[in-house]
Amino acid sequence: MSDPAVLVVSRVFPVPPEQVFAAWSSAAAMRRWFSPERCAVAEAEVEFRLGGRCDITMLCPGHEPFLSRGVFTVLDPPHRLAVRFAVGHGEAVAFVADTEVTFEPVAEGTRMTVRQGYEIRDPAFATAVEGANEGWRTTLDKLAREVGPRTAVHDSFTLTRDFPASPARVFAAFADPAAKARWFVGGYETLERFMDVREGGRERLSGRWPNGMVSSFDALYLDVIADRRLVYAYTLHLDDRKISVSLATLSLAAIEGGTRLVLTEQGTFLDGYQDAGAREQGTAGLLGQLAAFLAQGV
Repeated sequence: MSDPAVLVVSRVFPVPPEQVFAAWSSAAAMRRWFSPERCAVAEAEVEFRLGGRCDITMLCPGHEPFLSRGVFTVLDPPHRLAVRFAVGHGEAVAFVADTEVTFEPVAEGTRMTVRQGYEIRDPAFATAVEGANEGWRTTLDKLAREVGPRTAVHDSFTLTRDFPASPARVFAAFADPAAKARWFVGGYETLERFMDVREGGRERLSGRWPNGMVSSFDALYLDVIADRRLVYAYTLHLDDRKISVSLATLSLAAIEGGTRLVLTEQGTFLDGYQDAGAREQGTAGLLGQLAAFLAQGV
């Protein structure tokens, strides 16, 4: 079979060439961005010199790890670089990818162009190469976040709900792992869940959504008063992207016939992530699930 045509992809980044070029220069940077969406770099070794190694181990859902053993064949900072990658599973090489990258200053910042030619060693991997255009598109989305302006947008909301249950029972719905697992759920496959509700304790919940994306909630409890108050800080990741850091305060008060819950959240949305009210809507939906759980009376 003939080798695929040379792939050419280009993207303009609103930063100088030196900044985009530097994103290729370290293992730490490439671990953050050098993979398509829903994939991640598990290991990276980068020797940023001519003839140096650029070895990447990539994990993608439903596939064995991809091993890319690369060598820098051109380094002309901040204008041009080239890497020759041998890609496959284990020691077997499925294809070789000659990757040339140029960095051109333009009025908007830097135009980075990737030209990638392929030498197929295993015909079974021809389809993987056919999907390279889409893979590079989402990889460059990650690079845009890596080199783009760092922003922090603040928002807050308060939700008040009355429940026909005692403060002790409502508090337990948040503090008891078995109880919370019955209502604090979504449309994802749970991958990991644990919680330790005490001052200094932690909670983690991660799940895989139908599109393959993994969301991760990591919380630290800062203030815990049984049946009255919880205060916790948490981060939220989508795959390997941290999208927000938040502070949540949950207050409980006895009222006639039950409990009034007041939940206030102050969020910081990071590096261009657009929440558009989704966090408040999602939290309101969870409180609706809490109401249904409490109505079961068990």
